[in-house]
Amino acid sequence: MRSVIRLAVLCTALLFTAQLAAQDATARLERLRQELNEVQLKETELRARLAQLNEAIKPENIERSLAGVGSTRPEELREHRRKTLTIERDGVAKQLQRHEERRMTLEAAIAAAETEAYHRSAQPASPAQMFVSASAEPSRLWVALPVGLAVLLVGGAGAIVVVRKRSRKVGSGN
Repeated sequence: MRSVIRLAVLCTALLFTAQLAAQDATARLERLRQELNEVQLKETELRARLAQLNEAIKPENIERSLAGVGSTRPEELREHRRKTLTIERDGVAKQLQRHEERRMTLEAAIAAAETEAYHRSAQPASPAQMFVSASAEPSRLWVALPVGLAVLLVGGAGAIVVVRKRSRKVGSGN
């Protein structure tokens, strides 16, 4: 009887382990997708800012931005404004490049995670996954778990009855 209980506990543990592994992979994939969305949003903002700076750095726009400022050295003001805009533009371009690299890395990680999830779903990693697939809904798990346990308990009880009958026959035959 103890071996049947141990077997039932082992199968239950395997079912939960398989489900938790699938949830971990799903959570990781969701985290990667969320991070990719954030990077894409920031990339869009940086592209818009870069376009603004490229427009502002044109000589006629620098001239227009300084039209209301009076100075004895307007050339120096225009040069200072151009340098400031150039420095900011270069900084935004570097940030954009880093975000593009991060986006490509995330896209590759997502593709790898999806491939891994597909391979895991195609092959059961343990006998417990024959009862519950890696993508099973929690409600399906709660249905499969009692059914699996009932099958194990009935099978174990049947095995115990058979063993006891055989041992009685062997004992009475001697």
